[in-house]
Amino acid sequence: MIKILIVDDEKPICDLIDLNLSASGYHCVTVQNGLDAIDRIEKEEFDLILLDIMLPGVDGYDVMEYVRPLKIPVIFITAKHEVKDRVRGLKAGADDYLVKPFDVVELVARVEAVLRRYNKADKQLTAGDVIVDVEARRVLKAGKQIVLTNKEFGLLVLFMQNKNVALFRETLYEKVWEDEYIGDSRTLDLHVQRLRRKLGWEQNLVAVYKVGYRLEGVQ
Repeated sequence: MIKILIVDDEKPICDLIDLNLSASGYHCVTVQNGLDAIDRIEKEEFDLILLDIMLPGVDGYDVMEYVRPLKIPVIFITAKHEVKDRVRGLKAGADDYLVKPFDVVELVARVEAVLRRYNKADKQLTAGDVIVDVEARRVLKAGKQIVLTNKEFGLLVLFMQNKNVALFRETLYEKVWEDEYIGDSRTLDLHVQRLRRKLGWEQNLVAVYKVGYRLEGVQ
């Protein structure tokens, strides 16, 4: 399982990130200051670090100096939004830079992108008795292969990567169809209905009023 260290001095933000990344299948560890972060990095192995810049004692840039020789990917997550701050963060060695406040779906997407870049992304996803081999594009339910269209497969991967998270229709459409969402949800709704039937997820793939859909009730 992918292991992620979350470093932020605001515990509610740590808890929010932990909740959503854990729901997506990642194992998370949280700390609230730079010294504790360095201490955990010395004792444990991490696949990715989400790092705030403005930390008490040792700030994010100092932590980055310690991390850089270890070749652990880092995403800065910070309220410092000016271009010069982004440039400094990227020049310090960060792989990405996300400004607060951020959308949880965007955070998960950026985490996945960085992990793929380092060949650390999970190549197999599981939800209940459904197993997806992402590279082979193979879907099994209770050991039986399920045939999906490319769009259905794309939706399934998004739902499984974001379990228990409400995904906006706009996000689903733009990521799977790679086109701008113009407010017509009939195509998306039809594909979700077909996915429900094929996987027996009528009670699990639920519509969220005025938002989109959420996969729930499967681990």
